[in-house]
Amino acid sequence: MLEKLDIVKQRFDEVSDLIIQPDIITDQKKYVQLNKEYKDLKVIMDRRRRYLELKDLLREAEEILSHGGDPEMAEMAKLQLEEAREALPVLEEEIKMLLIPKDPEDAKDVVMEIRAGTGGDEASIFAGDLYRMYTKYCESRGWKTHVLDFSEGTSGGYKEIQFEVTGEDVYGTLKFEAGVHRVQRVPQTETQGRVHTSAATVMVLPEAEEFEVHIDPKDVRIDYFCSSGPGGQSVNTTYSAVRLTHLPTGIVAQCQDEKSQHKNKDKAFRVLRSRLYDMELAKKQEEDAARRNSQVSSGDRSAKIRTYNYPQGRVTDHRIGLTLYDLQNIINGDLQRIIDELMLVHNTEKLKEASEAF
Repeated sequence: MLEKLDIVKQRFDEVSDLIIQPDIITDQKKYVQLNKEYKDLKVIMDRRRRYLELKDLLREAEEILSHGGDPEMAEMAKLQLEEAREALPVLEEEIKMLLIPKDPEDAKDVVMEIRAGTGGDEASIFAGDLYRMYTKYCESRGWKTHVLDFSEGTSGGYKEIQFEVTGEDVYGTLKFEAGVHRVQRVPQTETQGRVHTSAATVMVLPEAEEFEVHIDPKDVRIDYFCSSGPGGQSVNTTYSAVRLTHLPTGIVAQCQDEKSQHKNKDKAFRVLRSRLYDMELAKKQEEDAARRNSQVSSGDRSAKIRTYNYPQGRVTDHRIGLTLYDLQNIINGDLQRIIDELMLVHNTEKLKEASEAF
């Protein structure tokens, strides 16, 4: 393990030197990337320092005990030995987890899409509830959200809504939210008091940089139209809304949020790049999931992942068999416990895979 930590230290020293170079400081993109890497490596370096301290304490205590001598010193050495032996295995597991290479996509911002599925008006209302849940969760994390495009439901909520989320490690946190979410409750329109089941699909697309996805302008059809408000009425008379159709794949991306046609076009291209990138990423994740037999892979976008049962006040994540009787808080954005459990299972799987290397 120490050999691996020494290799990380070499990189940490390199990055520490690079981020103070004038040419790096003036290159904002490179500086941000290196600064993020520096912070990640600093965490490992702190654990490395503690690891070396414990190893020294262990060696020192064993040496004192092997020579006998002063009983008081021997007693202190014995306590020191027990402390080090207890702390080392815990620290080693923590270091192993930190040494697992991070998915490069995890640091990316995302475009989230929520679409009403089966259940008619109730599915649209549920899609609206999910949108509110995610925006409240993002707010609690200090992330920013911005609506790109939406289509409102006839009785409230959304038939479909797209929004971007920007912040730190957004994709790595939200990627396991992708899939089919199901709700069981008595709809507002139900007169008999019967519980109905409706669904909505959530997609989490990592935002792709231009250099990661090349789009040939000849492959894109661009349509301009008037953006619309509730009920479909036009909210302006200029053709500011933009719809892009990627001809080779048939993928469509549109944006009508901005008053400027140019800004809408720029955002629609970002969504299109993200969808094309996600299409390739989904293939890779499916291959990884098949190889790893992962419980929480975000590869299968059509899988039913979670049920929100209102009569019983419970939320169940079917991938890991987690049930929490705290529906109101969860639907109000308190998602962290579920996300932590999903990440724990995912990281444990990755650790098993990487354990042979240690």
